Amino acid sequence: MSHQSDLISEDILAYLAQHERKELLRFLTCGNVDDGKSTLIGRLLHDSKMIYEDHLEAITKDSKKVGTTGEDVDLALLVDGLQAEREQGITIDVAYRYFSTAKRKFIIADTPGHEQYTRNMATGASTCDLAIILIDARYGVQTQTKRHSFIASLLGIKHIVVAVNKMDLKGFDQAVFEQIKADYLKFAEGIALKPTSLYFVPMSALKGDNVVNRSERSPWYDGQSLMEILETVEVAGDRNFNDMRFPVQYVNRPNLNFRGFAGTLASGIVRKGDEVVALPSGKGSRIKSIVTYEGELEQAGPGQAITLTLEDEIDVSRGDMLVHVDNRPQVTDSFDAMLVWMAEEPMLPGKKYDIKRATSYVPGSIPSIVHRIDVNTLEEGPASSLQLNEIGRVKVALDAPIALDGYEHNRTTGSFIVVDRLTNGTVGAGMIIAEPVGGQGGGHHGKLAHVSTEERAARFGQQPATVLFSGLSGAGKSTLAYAVERKLFDMGRAVYVLDGQNLRHDLNKGLAQDRAGRTENWRRAAQVAKQFNEAGLLSLAAFVAPDAEGREQARAIIGAERLLTVYVQASPQVCRQRDPQGLYAAAGDNIPGESFPYDIPLDADLVIDTQALPVEECVKQVLALLRERGAI
Repeated sequence: MSHQSDLISEDILAYLAQHERKELLRFLTCGNVDDGKSTLIGRLLHDSKMIYEDHLEAITKDSKKVGTTGEDVDLALLVDGLQAEREQGITIDVAYRYFSTAKRKFIIADTPGHEQYTRNMATGASTCDLAIILIDARYGVQTQTKRHSFIASLLGIKHIVVAVNKMDLKGFDQAVFEQIKADYLKFAEGIALKPTSLYFVPMSALKGDNVVNRSERSPWYDGQSLMEILETVEVAGDRNFNDMRFPVQYVNRPNLNFRGFAGTLASGIVRKGDEVVALPSGKGSRIKSIVTYEGELEQAGPGQAITLTLEDEIDVSRGDMLVHVDNRPQVTDSFDAMLVWMAEEPMLPGKKYDIKRATSYVPGSIPSIVHRIDVNTLEEGPASSLQLNEIGRVKVALDAPIALDGYEHNRTTGSFIVVDRLTNGTVGAGMIIAEPVGGQGGGHHGKLAHVSTEERAARFGQQPATVLFSGLSGAGKSTLAYAVERKLFDMGRAVYVLDGQNLRHDLNKGLAQDRAGRTENWRRAAQVAKQFNEAGLLSLAAFVAPDAEGREQARAIIGAERLLTVYVQASPQVCRQRDPQGLYAAAGDNIPGESFPYDIPLDADLVIDTQALPVEECVKQVLALLRERGAI
């Protein structure tokens, strides 16, 4: 199984040419902590004779000092190169290793098993064709097994090998293997895991059973060894040869007589003479030539680095995409995506980020989180932010339109990273959710006719509602409303305060301060609050609203299911002392509760005594009410 060739000594150039033509397979190992991922890679390298003698000698010495395998050589040290990894016996960062056999070249990504390094696992998986998910035969399918399988399915990995490791500790019991296989298949159905090929292999990475060579200790297993699977799994068909997508990396202008567009062909096949358009502008031309370092080509395929020249002088720049005129992706400035958050600082809806997709770099934001996925239970739930390593479905809005595909159909034009504009660090990785090109007919444009209330609620991640803060003048209505607004805004919510006193300066200018005028002030504001709710906003209304009948009229306007009433309570004596508007000092005849009756809201959803409670506690009670009613 080792990579041996007489050509190395006879004709080195022929050997290198033969090696260059080998198919490349990128794969990763993942699973729970201490399932044996690094050991498995070390075994693959060792048994395929891909370790230099001096390197093996160094590992043998290190095994006596920091190894975890007793008298055996700790092959995990081949991959775990960080000092912290060797001291703790765990993988922390993604480690890449390269090797080849007579049939294929391989790039291995060894990813961490710890939950806190989920982002590292997602990074390693993003470019892989195959995933090896290790399961410790002693413990079966674990939470991290599910988490990594879910991420693998999100990232569109089409080939999965479930390696049931440490079978030697279970005496290669077939019943143990079959039970783990059944458990995993049941779980895979729950996440709609649909790999093109799924393999189960019983093995011992430490001892080498069924890794490179088939083991005599598992006579009941008639499948391939892991190396046989890696050498024969069909990955060429996974590449997209149908949809030509060429993200322009830069404009190549070495002299006045040459203007080409350089980049890597993400998918499809491009030929000289093909009719293409540049997106998002939509300007068209034909391919004049396909230029490479070695010379011009008649055609190019996925993964080739090329420079395209066009017959016409059209405006094309970095970030644009060249596609066939009869096969165009969506061009849009908003889309849904699955997002893996990778930063210590949480993702807050509405915050400005830079969105990098292929060669395009566009400012944008994430207006709302549709739902967060609990990677332990795979349940979907509401969320106002995403924390480190959390995964959710989000809405993305860009400042300019880009051409894009769904990740399921094109991993290059359907993926993006989120970049913090202050630190320039990558804080998230996303997979775009979009229909294939053929499904972009009239159904999509139907949405443009009218934005539904449900769509607005999904965009803002909240259910629209109006909170009426009613009470005597000086009770603390406005103070509480603005404090709640600040808290909601900091949580990423779309919220606005309607202050009765402020509205008297414009919309309700001229209304009397008596009972009838204050009732009309709130009734008109209720119409505004209704429009805010229709726009998907949370509205916080601070009004005396003294008339019970007037409050009922407002309830009919806004909707009983949307209006929440908070009675802000304080004694007349305390209200006189506070007197924020100078109403009591003026000693007029328009004082609520004195000059005319104030009908206490007997059916209030919440009563808050501002004399007894600090503002912070009052805010907590209002937020609890909003959560209880499902608004946030």
